[in-house]
Amino acid sequence: MIDWHNGTSPGQQVDENSAQERSECVLAYIPVVYYSTLLCVGVPVNILTLVALYRLAVRTQKALYVYLLALTGSDILSQLFIIFVGFLLETAVFHRDVPVLLLRSVSMMEFSANHASIWATVPLTVDRYVALCHPLLHRQISYPARARRIIAVVLTLALASGVPFFWWSDMWRVSRAPNSLDTALIWTHVTIIYFLPCCIFLVLNSLIILRLRKRQRQQMCQDESGQQLAVPSKLGKTTAMLLAVTSVFAVLWAPRTGVVLYHLYVSSVHNDWRVHLAYDLANMLAMLNTAVNFFLYCFVSKPFRGAVRDVLLFRGAPLHPRHPLHYQRNATNASTSSISSSKRSQREVTPLSPKRADIKI
Repeated sequence: MIDWHNGTSPGQQVDENSAQERSECVLAYIPVVYYSTLLCVGVPVNILTLVALYRLAVRTQKALYVYLLALTGSDILSQLFIIFVGFLLETAVFHRDVPVLLLRSVSMMEFSANHASIWATVPLTVDRYVALCHPLLHRQISYPARARRIIAVVLTLALASGVPFFWWSDMWRVSRAPNSLDTALIWTHVTIIYFLPCCIFLVLNSLIILRLRKRQRQQMCQDESGQQLAVPSKLGKTTAMLLAVTSVFAVLWAPRTGVVLYHLYVSSVHNDWRVHLAYDLANMLAMLNTAVNFFLYCFVSKPFRGAVRDVLLFRGAPLHPRHPLHYQRNATNASTSSISSSKRSQREVTPLSPKRADIKI
């Protein structure tokens, strides 16, 4: 966007002909204003989301909020590394006049944060699928400690997956045609950030929708026969929130995936101003995905709206959070066994009345 030599090829002079042929940025300073606004709005909103979700996680002890916490934290990292450091500081302020090692290191962290932001949604989708299709199994395997371990594995893999992108070429400034390394990195990138997670979302969300429709048909049949079928009402809102998050991601990231592949096989961003414009707009849409989840949560979830209201009004969280479900089940079983044992001992001690003795005999 700013006419500066690409830092990924040190020790080379910019060719005058390639500099003249380089495509111009049609949007001028619009991306700077857009990303600055997105950063000023998105980071506070995500911090508010993080605090509200943490309160819900402590209060309810549900694995769902642990996954949403990881997703929100990854969005904050994406905004800091990609928007603040990568675009506003390196490109708009310093004109990429920084050491090459720093440029490549920041590029690696950008991709790692991006992968973590996207792949944090995958365990959430799997958790919702198990909750709807295998509820008994979900009660056994879904609890906050396991969710934290899963998120730790996902974040570690996301950090490792960003290492190869240390050698990522800057599409805006590299005038040569993509080589074999660029092709491998681009295909790895679009597979990790779009094709593979979208396939997982499509399969699991389709199974969830089919399961919900089957339940609705069963409920209609039971209503017609005069019986009642217990269908949990809260699952509908949670599933709607999941479908909204994954659908918005698929829509906002689709243009960038298409433009990157177009750059690889048809026309370069460096040489064609139309591809340059499409790539800028696609990046702006993709980064919008890091700031919209707060509004989706508010629209769908009433407990989240209440938690946000408590945070904004400086209301404290409950002093005694509810215990996890398996602890409740253990306590309930213990109390039930103690009651039954006391009843048995009462029966043994209490003598039979004459009438009951006659019947007994």
